[in-house]
Amino acid sequence: QVQLVESGGGLVPAGGSLRLSCAASGSIFSIDRMNWYRQAPGKQRELVAAITGDGTTNYADPVKGRFTISRDNAKNTVSLQMNSLKPEDTAVYYCYATLRPLYYSAPRDYWGQGTQVTVSS
Repeated sequence: QVQLVESGGGLVPAGGSLRLSCAASGSIFSIDRMNWYRQAPGKQRELVAAITGDGTTNYADPVKGRFTISRDNAKNTVSLQMNSLKPEDTAVYYCYATLRPLYYSAPRDYWGQGTQVTVSS
């Protein structure tokens, strides 16, 4: 079965940096889109950054200029480099992918279990 697994979360002081990674595993033919979402307690899940199969990126306004999303198609991974972190960045960060399983023609969506990012003031 296809799975997404996030890693790299942790506790960091304001102004610090973290790099999150998400690895897709299983019988995968190709990955169309890979996104990062986040959800803070009591708030809705929100899109943080997105990257298409051809490398086009998009960022939410609060993270523009601070976060960078990238992907490695050969490794089926997506990363999120987070710099100049702020306390309001504290949330569980989730990896999302739209991909094509090896034995299923249509694309399907998958979510990781999330990784905690905590930024202290």
